[in-house]
Amino acid sequence: MLETHVTTPERVLQVAYAFWHSKALFAAVEFDIFSTLAEGPLEFETLISRTGLHRRGARDFFDSLVALRLLDCAADGRYCNTAESDLYLVRNKPTYIGGLLRHLNARHYKNWDCLARALATGEPQSALGTGSYLGLYADEYSQELFLEGMTAGSLLAARTLARTFPWSRYRTIIDIGTAQGCVPVEIARIHPHLTGGGFDLPQVEAAFMSYVRERGLETRLQFFPGDFFVDPLPRADVLVMGRILHNWDLPTRQVLLRKAFGALPEGGAVIVYDPMIGHERSAEPHGLLSSLNMLIETTAGSEYSAAECADWMQQIGFRHIRSESLGDMHRAVIGFKPDQI
Repeated sequence: MLETHVTTPERVLQVAYAFWHSKALFAAVEFDIFSTLAEGPLEFETLISRTGLHRRGARDFFDSLVALRLLDCAADGRYCNTAESDLYLVRNKPTYIGGLLRHLNARHYKNWDCLARALATGEPQSALGTGSYLGLYADEYSQELFLEGMTAGSLLAARTLARTFPWSRYRTIIDIGTAQGCVPVEIARIHPHLTGGGFDLPQVEAAFMSYVRERGLETRLQFFPGDFFVDPLPRADVLVMGRILHNWDLPTRQVLLRKAFGALPEGGAVIVYDPMIGHERSAEPHGLLSSLNMLIETTAGSEYSAAECADWMQQIGFRHIRSESLGDMHRAVIGFKPDQI
């Protein structure tokens, strides 16, 4: 008897309905469900009262979060955070990444409605496609949303770099395109010998200094205003370019890496990180999907592989180049300026 192989549409449908999962999570962050539950479990009536949800959909919403393993529900019917939600989704915790989720919901979700048009035309569908960030800083709300999203998006990568890079060999660090300054803050926080700061457009200075002051690092970290296409990069032993190169085409990436090379002392290092495309392209979808986001957002940006980045660095003069996972969705490529050139 011939065997018959039954196929099911399960995988197709999981991908098709994935946006339902995302929007449930985004809504939970908007209503601050996880912060509300941070002090302990709450029964249904108390939870809807404190969060302001309408009764009609609330039970299904809370139970959906349980099914998505973002909440737990005890035998007595009280809801509580999972360990993961408590760590990353409770506002004011140092590990909070809700700013990234708000950014994804407010900008990326809407922009991705234009993916088909971007694929058909090859043209950006976002205001960022002009190559200017000034539109994102046009009003206080837009700036706050964008900068908090950049901070949350870099937080886990910054913490990994703080633990794994040999900072004891260096004295100064500058983060290029720093936004609120999450990267230098996380690194300086556990390496008290380091000084430096962040480089970004002048419009970001107030947000940077506020973020740094709140964390008690204003005597060690300062803001360097400028445009990295126009102005020289600040000099430091280590320069970080996180989520920068993927915004631009290859010639622009090479220009920025050359400027970094020129700003470093002999023996200095550059750290580049992005959601890079894996060596086996189709094995890890996030880097490829992030590259599609660059198609939507920018005129010529895209993701790239660690090997490609290492090759660009090698051509410019960096040596002892290595790459490493940062434990989230980013990979870093690290290059060193030779002691004698």
